[in-house]
Amino acid sequence: MRGPIGIKISSRRKALTISQAELARRAGISASYLNLIEANKRDVGGALLKRLAGELAIEVGELTGDSEHRLIAELEEVFADPVLANLGLGSGGARELVARQPMAAAALAQLYRAYAAAVASADDYAQRLRADPLFAQLLHRIVSGITAVRSSAEILEDVPDLAAEERRRFHATITREAKAMTEVAHGLIGQFDREAEGRRVVSPVRELDDMIFRNDNYFPRLEAVAETLRGEIGTLNEGTLIDALEARFGVSVRRSAGREVDARGFPGQYHFNTVRREMWFQTSAMAATRQFQLSRLYAELAVRDAIEAETEAPELRSPTAQRLAYRALASYVAGAMVFPYERFLGDAEELRYDIEALRQSYTASFEQVAHRLVTLRRPDAPGVPFGFLRSDPAGRLTKHFPLPGLLLPNSGHACPLWAIYNAFRTPEQLVRQVVQFSDGSRYLFLARTAARRAANFSDRAIHISVMLACDVLHADRTVYGVGLDLGDSEADVPVGPACRLCTRRDCPERQEEALTPGSEQGAVRAPLVPRI
Repeated sequence: MRGPIGIKISSRRKALTISQAELARRAGISASYLNLIEANKRDVGGALLKRLAGELAIEVGELTGDSEHRLIAELEEVFADPVLANLGLGSGGARELVARQPMAAAALAQLYRAYAAAVASADDYAQRLRADPLFAQLLHRIVSGITAVRSSAEILEDVPDLAAEERRRFHATITREAKAMTEVAHGLIGQFDREAEGRRVVSPVRELDDMIFRNDNYFPRLEAVAETLRGEIGTLNEGTLIDALEARFGVSVRRSAGREVDARGFPGQYHFNTVRREMWFQTSAMAATRQFQLSRLYAELAVRDAIEAETEAPELRSPTAQRLAYRALASYVAGAMVFPYERFLGDAEELRYDIEALRQSYTASFEQVAHRLVTLRRPDAPGVPFGFLRSDPAGRLTKHFPLPGLLLPNSGHACPLWAIYNAFRTPEQLVRQVVQFSDGSRYLFLARTAARRAANFSDRAIHISVMLACDVLHADRTVYGVGLDLGDSEADVPVGPACRLCTRRDCPERQEEALTPGSEQGAVRAPLVPRI
C-alpha cells in the first residue's frame, strides 16, 4: 500500500522553492519521472529516495512515514464504512488527507474508533437485553411493577366509593411497587455503568497494537534484560532452565499424561502453580513449548519489574490492555532469551531466513521463530521487515503484528486468497505466494500450519495457520525467493485486505459485498438466471 511519499516530496520541494526540473537534475532523474513520483504514481526507495531526501535536507524516515502507513489503512477502512461511503472518498483521499492534514487525519481515525466502539456497545447491550437472564429478570420485574401500579391507580380512579382502608391499601401498593421499581432500575443502570466504565474509546487489543507499532515491535530494555538472564543461566536449554528455576526460585518441574487445570480452572498443556511453586507440563507438550515456557517463567520471576515498566506506556490506558501487554512482553523476553538478537540475526542472514533450518538450530517451533523474526528491528542492525498473522481453522484472525504499508486486519477474516488460508490445504507444509494489491504494492507471503501434539485418543489437536509477510523488494534476501521471477508481476495473485475493504469487484472469491465509495449495496454475486 503506497504511502504519500510523492506528495511529501512535492510539498517539501515547494517549501524550499526548488523547481521540479532542478530537483530532478540534482537527483539524476528526468523531470517527467519526478513528476510521476510526486503524483504518487511511481514507487521510490533505496538510493534514489536517499538522494531526494539529501537534496531536500530531510530525513528519509520523514518521507517514508512508516507510522502514517497505518493511519492510511485506518482511514481507508473509515471511508469504506456505509456511513461515509456516499461521500466518494477512497484510498486516494486517505493518502491526500494524511499527507496534507496529518492531525486532522488522526482526529478522524480517533473519532471513527469512538463511533465503532459506541456501535459495538449498543449491539452488545441490545443482545444482552434480549438474551441475558439477569436483564430479562430485571425487565420483567419492572414491567410487573408498572402493571401493578397501573392497576391500583385505575381502581382508585374508577371506583370513587372505596372504603378508606381499601384506599390506603392501594396507595401502599403503589408506593411499594414504585420503590421496588426504583431499586431495580438503579440496579439495571448500575450494571450498565459498571460495564461502561470498562469500555474504552479504543479496544484493549488496539491499545496494545498502538504500543507495539510505536516501538516498531522492538524493546531494547527487554533485549538487555534477556541478555542478562542468559548470562545467569549459561547455555540455554530445557535442562539448564530447570536447574536455574530450582536453584534461584525453588520451582520444580513436573510432567504427567493426565489433564490438569490452572488456577482459573482452564485446561491446557502447561501451567504454573504459585502455591506449590511447580511448573506442570502435559507429556504431549513438545520440547520447543517446554523450553519457551520455562524461559518465560524464569523471566517473569526474575525481571517482573522490568516487564511491568514497559506496560506503563501512554497507549495502554486500560487495565485490560496492560494485562495483555504484560503477557505479550513476557513472551518477548522469552523469545529474546531463546533467540539472542545478534546471534539469531547472523544465523537468519546466513541461512537466508530459512525458518525450518532456524527452528531446528534453536529447538523452536515455526511460530516461535516467526515471532522472533518480526522483532528484528534494531535500528543499527535490522533484519528483513516482516508482518505476522495467525488464523484458526475457521479463518478467524487470532494474532497479528503490523507491517508498515501492509493492511493486516486485526480481527475477523482476511482475504480468502491469502496463503494463510491456503496452508490449511497442505498441513505442515510451507506455502509461499507473491501477491499484488489493487494499488500495485507487492508482497511475499509465507504460511504454514501447526498443531499441538494430541495428548490421547480423544484429544482434538486443532491446527492453526501462521503467516509472515514482507515487501517483495526484500524477497531475494530470503530462501523463499529462489525460483521466483520477482521482477515479473504477471504471475502475482491479485488480492485485497479483506472482502469488505477490497476494490476488486470482479473477484470470483468474493464472500462479502465491498463497501467502496459510491458502490451500490446488493447481492455479492448476480443471480445466474435473471428475474423475469
